Amino acid sequence: MPFNTDLTNELNLLSQFNLANEQDGIKVHHEASSEMIAAAEKLHTKGLITQKDGGYLTDLGRKAAEHTQALGLILK
Repeated sequence: MPFNTDLTNELNLLSQFNLANEQDGIKVHHEASSEMIAAAEKLHTKGLITQKDGGYLTDLGRKAAEHTQALGLILK
């Protein structure tokens, strides 16, 4: 499966979560790019984050973020 722009935006958003502290969520403000707002909404729809504008990672979202961040380190 190729990584299209939408998927890349979702991966970029997952990479912004602080995995060292589960109490650190993120907020995608209305001033953010339309692509990041859409990525947050998609991650919420997929059950990976708690709010459509960010929030916290769900259990599944944490696994996805861990894999995303690990892949980023491998590819650097």
